[in-house]
Amino acid sequence: MKVLQGDCLKLLEPIPDESVDAIYLDPPFFTEKTHKLKTRDGSKEFSFDDLWGCHQNYAKFLYERLVQFHRVLKSSGNIFFHCDATANYLIRSLLNEVFGPDQFRSEIIWYYKRWSNSKKGLLPAHQTIYFYSKTDSFTFNTFYTSYSESTNVDQILQRRSRDAQGKTVYARDEQGEVILNDSKKGVPLSDVWEIPYLNPKAKERVGYPTQKPILLLERIIEIATNPGDLILDPFCGSGTTLVAAQLLGRQGIGMDISADAVDLTQQRLINPIRTDSNLLKKGRKSYLTSDPDALAFLQGLDAIPVHRNKGIDAILKQQFKDKPVLVRVQKSGESLLDAVLLLSKAAQTKGSQCSILIRTQLKEAVPKEVIPSSIQIIDAPALKVAQILHDFANTSILG
Repeated sequence: MKVLQGDCLKLLEPIPDESVDAIYLDPPFFTEKTHKLKTRDGSKEFSFDDLWGCHQNYAKFLYERLVQFHRVLKSSGNIFFHCDATANYLIRSLLNEVFGPDQFRSEIIWYYKRWSNSKKGLLPAHQTIYFYSKTDSFTFNTFYTSYSESTNVDQILQRRSRDAQGKTVYARDEQGEVILNDSKKGVPLSDVWEIPYLNPKAKERVGYPTQKPILLLERIIEIATNPGDLILDPFCGSGTTLVAAQLLGRQGIGMDISADAVDLTQQRLINPIRTDSNLLKKGRKSYLTSDPDALAFLQGLDAIPVHRNKGIDAILKQQFKDKPVLVRVQKSGESLLDAVLLLSKAAQTKGSQCSILIRTQLKEAVPKEVIPSSIQIIDAPALKVAQILHDFANTSILG
């Protein structure tokens, strides 16, 4: 791995024509801001300027470098340009100008979920990666993903063809029997990638502004290169591209004008740390751990189900004294006292001044002193109905 300090425009001059297999760049996004971020221990601050004054300056800067990227890229090579909505229209035009509109391959949408106090409007939850090749003979490795849960089993097992009207139908042999498909690998990877953004506690996070997850770069590298190939990142920043390339057995050249970025990249290459995503490994459904029986008692409430919490089943969307209103449902086989204690502990942690416990089992004696005044206990409808029937039965006997 090589890590070079300086302006990539100058650093690219000695690199031979058609010597690079793939290029990934994550340059400044034309945010007109200075980006700063400290390391987790606060011992160092990384920063870079994204100040241009006008689109013309930004476009000129990118165009001059894109020409050089095109020169050093092999005829079988690919380029991945990472950007967001700030100037993606401009970047797409520049890529069409330098590489040609016919070499456009995909507009990859990197989708993620992040909490944000967004300004008025829709919350930004994706970035764009433009995928272009140098020629039609480009390197591409197909990867497959799982079928959708709604996919019909016949769609998987049976081969399809087109009829005289051009409509898709199941293929049949001369005897009219449906032809079974070859072995299926899944659904080819699409251009929308859900890869979690690096959370603040991720082991691979190094405190560099705009740091991207290794998982994202690994996917790009795997689809566009082969082991031993050379990858160029002319704005390497924290060095994620080179770390991913090293982990996947590729070669890499990283460039950055910042001495701090170059030092950081070199340090990461000595001890590469990759954070696995439990979301990608286990799937989003694995996080849906709320009790379905408990949620059944909350039908009709304007509430948010809570997952992975021992003391709470839901939080009302309406607050009380600017604090959350917590809801817990007494579980089967759980004493009312245990339910009170669990909800009470959660209420203290969350600062709730009004919490609701739904009792689902026959009444039992609970010392009043252990029930905080902020917790109200109500009976579930089924318990109320049972009590009404019981009362009616007693009245009938007495009558």
